[in-house]
Formats: sequence, C-alpha cells, structure tokens
Amino acid sequence: MVSGGKNILRVKWLFLMIFMACGHMMHAQQYITISGKAVDSNTGEPLIFASIGIKGRSIGTISNTIGEFDFHIPAESINELLQIHMIGYETFEMKVADIIASNMGLFRMNKSTKVLDEVVISDSLTGADIFKIALNRIPVNYPMVPFMLDGFYRDLKNVGGTYVALLEAAIKIYDKDYSIPKNKYRLRERVALIEVRKSLGYNHKFTTFYDQTNLLEDLLIHNNIRYHQFSDEEIFYTNLTRTRTDYMGGKRVFVLDYKGNTRLRLYIDALTYAIIRMEYQTGEQDEIIDKRKGLISRLYAMEKIIEFKEYAGKMYLYHINLKSDIHWYDEKTNEMRFNTQLHQQLLINKIFPNSEEKIGTTEKMKRYGLQYQHSEYNKEFWDNYNVIKETPLDKQIVEDLESEVSLEKQFQNN
Repeated sequence: MVSGGKNILRVKWLFLMIFMACGHMMHAQQYITISGKAVDSNTGEPLIFASIGIKGRSIGTISNTIGEFDFHIPAESINELLQIHMIGYETFEMKVADIIASNMGLFRMNKSTKVLDEVVISDSLTGADIFKIALNRIPVNYPMVPFMLDGFYRDLKNVGGTYVALLEAAIKIYDKDYSIPKNKYRLRERVALIEVRKSLGYNHKFTTFYDQTNLLEDLLIHNNIRYHQFSDEEIFYTNLTRTRTDYMGGKRVFVLDYKGNTRLRLYIDALTYAIIRMEYQTGEQDEIIDKRKGLISRLYAMEKIIEFKEYAGKMYLYHINLKSDIHWYDEKTNEMRFNTQLHQQLLINKIFPNSEEKIGTTEKMKRYGLQYQHSEYNKEFWDNYNVIKETPLDKQIVEDLESEVSLEKQFQNN
C-alpha cells in the first residue's frame, strides 16, 4: 500500500514537471496558462481576434493583433476541450492536457471547405430582408432575463503620435435584458469596478483634451445591438447588400455590407439570424465635437468591432474594439494643431446567465472618469486575470509610457 502511494506521488510530480518543462504555469495550483498563436494553416497569417474558450463553459479570451493569446483557465479544466473559433475557419478543438503534453504553441486553423448547396445559392433573401429578420429576432437570440458578465477593459490615449496614458480595469456588468430602451443613448447596464490600474500619464497636460466622463460607459453604449441603434430610413436598407455566405464552427453565416459615408459589415447566423459580429468604419466628420482653450475638435476617423458569443442558447456580448481619432483645430484660423487618439477594448471573459446576483446602487461605478475611481493596485489579482495579450507592436506604447518609470511602479504608485 505504501509503495503504491509513492508511485502515485511520483506520477503526480512527473506530471507537474512536464507542465513546467512545457512553459505552462500553475498559478497557486488553481490556474493553468495556455499561451499560443492562432494562424491560418496554409499561409501562416495570424488570426486577429480569434475566440478562445473551453467547450461548454462560459470562460474565454481572444487573440491579439498578431494572433497571440494567454488563456488562464481553472486547473480542473485539464481534461476539457480548448476551442478556437474564427469566421471562415473550421473550429479548432483539442484537450487541454494534450496541448500541454505536446508543448503546442502554434494553433493552425483550417479554412472552411464546405460547399454552398443549391438552396443557399438560390436563396432569394436580400441583405435588407436578412437584417430586418435579425432585428426582429433580437428578443429570441439575446438574453431577455437578468445576467452578469465578468470583463476586462482597457483604454489607451495617444497625443500627436505619443502614448500618454493607459488604464485597465476588471469589471462586472449586470443587465436585465436586450429589450428596446426608451433612451438608446443612456447606459442601462450596472457596472462594478473590481480592480483598476493606471499609468501616471493621467497627470499629463494633454489628458484634459479627452472627455473627463466615464469612457467605459460610453463604450458600452456603442453596443448597437444591445441599444437597437440602427437607422429606420429605407435608404439604409436599400444600400445594405448581401455579399456572400461564410462559415464559422460549421454554421453558415450571411455577410452583409453597407457602403456609403460609412462602411458597415454584419455577420448573421443563417439559421437563427443572430448577429454574430459587426464591423463599422467612418471617416472625417464636419460636426464640431468640442471647444476647449481656443480650439475646436472634429472626428477624423473611427473604427469599431463588436462580437457576440453563444452560451446556453443565447448570444452574449464578447468583445468590443473601438478606435477614434480626433483632430483639434484653431478656432479662428481653422488650422489643425494636433490630434488625440483613443483606443478602447472590452473583453468578456465569463458569462453568468439567469443571474440572481445584482450590482447595488452603492457598488456600481460612478459616471465620472475611471481614473478617479481606482483602488489600490493588486498585482496577484492581475497575474491570474484574463486580459488581451500585448504584442510587439505595443513596444512603442510601453516605451512612451515608461519614459520616466516602469509601468509596474506606476501601477503601484497610483
């Protein structure tokens, strides 16, 4: 009996050593970190914003702008299946234990090889038809009972090509349902800040040229599907065309395009008519946004991506990526003086459907800037939390922000 127990201990110790040899860490015996890169199996091109998760669970993350990701998962998921989804590709699926044992770092995704059948090709539904059905089915496809989301928020501020401020927050989001709100531009969700960390750059003189309101609140209101923010004008539907049918995880997806003053692309499930993903771009606008210190500002460009994830039969917000570029002009001469860029990201890393938990009035975030609502920096928490992985392209960001002191010390000193 004693000898057998020793053998079991040896096996357990060897298994742990394999983990370490493969470069995967156990965080306090509670978490496993899978690090890798999602790429096209033929071209090797990185897959940006691929969805990574555990099959049947509500936890997940996304790949960054070069396809890389770090995914912290509970240790008990060792024998469960890791899945990677991307529109136009077959779903990658492999047991977590096998990924670790094989020291896999490159996740090769195969493009979908399904051939459209005659029914799909001859389908007479127009882009307008498909989108109208999708809008009417929001109460069917999206949650209509209270739910809670765990999320990671990040915003980066850039002035004249130099990054001046970074803020990251771990948050909880509570919402009642996806019904049409009376005011489509007022926040309905309740948000609680769990942890916040920020750089010292919020003391930079140019940060006053950014809105001092709650930027996370503004980002959530950018969820056009949640707030039903689509034009009722017939010209909008006239210009909405069905361009192709694609695949994601074996499911057919309609791709709709709108091209005018703005560019809009919608990915809609061909079976349920759920809106899976929305891409939006707009160019320079004439409207004056703000006046400050003898300057006026106008929107120069904006890019937005919103993505949803299916869980427990409903579609939940999964990722928002928003970039805005504002140009500032002399109010008298109309000469451009400088530009400010804001990059915001929200990743939902866990979903709690049919939630009985609520966020109370006293614990919900305030309507002013998050930089004024932060708490003491908790390094241990951030070491185990699913964030959007940084990329080598972020080196300039780090160099700009660390011109005086390291980000780690900035987090500690705030």
